[in-house]
Formats: sequence, structure tokens, C-alpha cells
Amino acid sequence: MVGGVTVLAPRGDGPAEPRGDGGGGAPRLADIAAQAGVSEATVSRVLNGKAGVAGGTRTRVLAALDVLGYERPVRLKRRSAGLIGLVIPELTNPIFPAFAQVIEQVLAGHGYTPVLCTQMPGGATEDELVEQLEERGVTGIVFLSGLHADAAADPARYVRLAARGVPFVLINGFNEHIDAHFVSPDDRSAARMAVRHLVELGHERIGLAIGPTRYVPSRRKAEGFVSALNQLLGVDRVDAELCVQSTLFGVEGGHAAAGVLLDQGCTGIVCGSDLMALGAIRAVRGRGLDVPRDVSVVGFDDSPLIAFTDPPLTTVRQPVQAMATAAVDALLEEIDGNPVQRTEFVFQPELVVRGSTAQPGPQPR
Repeated sequence: MVGGVTVLAPRGDGPAEPRGDGGGGAPRLADIAAQAGVSEATVSRVLNGKAGVAGGTRTRVLAALDVLGYERPVRLKRRSAGLIGLVIPELTNPIFPAFAQVIEQVLAGHGYTPVLCTQMPGGATEDELVEQLEERGVTGIVFLSGLHADAAADPARYVRLAARGVPFVLINGFNEHIDAHFVSPDDRSAARMAVRHLVELGHERIGLAIGPTRYVPSRRKAEGFVSALNQLLGVDRVDAELCVQSTLFGVEGGHAAAGVLLDQGCTGIVCGSDLMALGAIRAVRGRGLDVPRDVSVVGFDDSPLIAFTDPPLTTVRQPVQAMATAAVDALLEEIDGNPVQRTEFVFQPELVVRGSTAQPGPQPR
């Protein structure tokens, strides 16, 4: 025990084992093996740097060391294959840290070191962050919900980035003027499945709360929503568009949009994010109404911990693991000189039904 931290150290010529203070509480090879789901012999081979262990198995053992609080032996500390920048809009929306965590795990599994760059009001812009990453010699960049998702932004910045020979991949957003790999959820399908769920419960007045429609994901959700109201309820498209409230992203935006939709008599509200859905629930309760007895609310993302809200939120889940893995794989193929087709890879979301939706209650006459 050094300074209260348990370390790993080899014992003579035998296998390296965790070295504790003899108190019986420190994990041993058996604990690491159980955590990694492998045999003690495999753990011993990894700790001693022996050959014959698959890459995935080796990664699990190293992850077990990290989870159990061990410092890796010096011989196991690999040289980084390079730096990969990850540019995200913020950390307050839990879906962005969820993406970042998976992306970083996948990159680390390939030997790359992720560099997280977060934008914030008054802070560095996306262009400034990219400039800083290039100064540090990054091997590639992953953009998550960046300016590529903003139809009002100039796509030339990405054309110039490609011309400078920096490989990159773009998540959540699409622009036909950018020759790159795009990874997106099917936002139109997400809105349709949320509307279908509410219609099957018996709702006839359904509204949509989304962010600014200059952002591709918001515009696509609006398109899917209007189409679903028209096909499932026979609502004229012009009237369906009146049921779409475009506002600011976040809890406050969801609260404001829900207020307008409630004034329109909506008993079901579909939201463009889980945070907006929490704002919608607040607006419903602010009027002395109940979710889901009086108004049903559907979110989007299935952010971590969202299943534990009051009530647990029905939401459309983004396939974060699959999307993040696909994005990293496409980027690494580009880095290795084996680019796959530059197109948009669209992933199907999943409706997760919880406690915030139910059959509509009796409405006042």
C-alpha cells in the first residue's frame, strides 16, 4: 500500500499479482479474473505481458484493473497510436457524455488517446477547438452534433479541413455539401413511432416540442411527426404543422413549448430530447395536471438515469453504442487509408415505454 493506493507489482519471476497491505481486503488474481470474466491463468499472462491472449480479452483484463482501482504495471502501459479529437456541444445534456464515453472506450481499445473538447457559451468555438487540435497534431476528429447539423452554418469549414488532410467523421447531422462519413439516428422514424404509440393509446390531440428547425435532427423529427399525424389521424399537413412548437433546446425550451401545446388542447406531447420532456412534465404539473393521467409525454435519447425520473420517462432510445462504434470504425478506416463509402449511416431508434404515457383521461367539455 503506497499512500493509500494499492499497486500491482511482480513477485520474483512468478506472475505479477496485486500487492496489498495484508489486510485481506485487497483484490487478488481471482478478483480480477472474476471482474474480467476470464481465468486466473489468463490474468497472469496479461499481467506478465505474455503472448497468446486475444486483444479483446486483454482489454477486458486491463479494464478490470481500472475498475478495481489498480495501477497498471509499467510493462502494460502502451504507447498511444495517436490523438483523436472529440468535439461536442456541451456536457449538461447527459446524452453527450454518454456518446463521449463510448467513443473514448472504442478509441482506447484501438490504442488511440481521445482528446475531449467541449463548447460552452462564451468559450471556444468549434473552429477554434479544431485549430487547437490541429496544433497538437491529432490523427483525426469526431464531431458530435456540431455545426454540420446546422443548416445555417457554412459547410466550407469541413471542406477546408479535409483539404488539410485531417480525417473526420460527423455524428447527428447531415449536409449534402460535405464529403464525409455521417452517422445518424432515423429521426423521422423516431417521431413516427412516438406518435404511433400515443395514437394506439387513444390520443387524438398530439403536439411536438423540438429545438430550432435549422438543425437537421429537429427538422427531420418535424417531418416525421407531420407525416405521422397525417397518416395515422388524417390530420391535414397544414394543421399538423401548427402542432409543432420549435423552441430552445433544454428543459426551459420544453417547458415553454408544452405551455403552447397545452393551450391547443394536446393530451400527448412528443419531445425532441429527454431534457425537453422533463420541461414539458414541469409545465403540465404547473397547471395542476398529472402525467400521465391527464397528459402523456414522450422524450428522445434515453439518457442515463432517465428511467428513474418521476414518472419514469417513455422515450425513443438513440442507439448510442452502435452509432459511436460505427463512427469510430469509419474514422479509423479513413486513417488507415481504407476509406469506406462516404455516406450517411442511419440507425434505427427504439421506443422504450415507461410510466409517462397512458390512455387519455376524460377531457373537460
